[in-house]
Parts: sequence; C-alpha cells; structure tokens
Amino acid sequence: MKKLYYSIGEVSDITSVEAHVLRYWETVFKDLHPKKNKAGNRVYKEEDIEVVLKLKELIQDKKYSTEGARQVLEGDGEEQDKEIPISLKKDLKEIRLFLSKLADKL
Repeated sequence: MKKLYYSIGEVSDITSVEAHVLRYWETVFKDLHPKKNKAGNRVYKEEDIEVVLKLKELIQDKKYSTEGARQVLEGDGEEQDKEIPISLKKDLKEIRLFLSKLADKL
C-alpha cells in the first residue's frame, strides 16, 4: 500500500483536498514542495502528504488563515496540539480509501 511517489490525483483522493487547492498551497507554503517528473507531473512523497493533511486540518477544520497556518508550520504559532500523529492520519485515510474502492467492486 505504501508507495514512493503519489500523483496529484491520488493525493487529492487520500486527503480529500481538491487538486487546484494543492497547487495553490504549493505556491503559499514552502514546506509543500512536490517534485515534477520528466513529463512535468507533480509527484508527492509521504512527507508531502503529511504536510497536506496538516494544512487541511489547520485551514479547513480549525479555520486558520493561510498566514496563521504558515506560522504554525514554521513553529511561530501556538498550535502544539498533538492528539493523533499526521502520519497515522494519512495511513488511516489511505486504508479508508482502499476499503471504499474494494467495497465498490463487491
């Protein structure tokens, strides 16, 4: 289930964040920097997906502004809430997506 690289579509499915939002966040947050392959397509690593999930939590769930989320990511903000690690949330979302697709095939 673990992969070295994920496409923007796969990241969008895993995180429930639209592709255009991912591209925008890439321009705003220096911590989000997916590489591009020879064809020019973005390829995300595990660390990039963890950043996306953290941004989603801050911006969409906790209603931070992009500037506030940037400060939290850079350590200047006050967000120190560590209830569930982001990597675990990512793994759980991937499993949920896999099971959903499996259930659709049944």
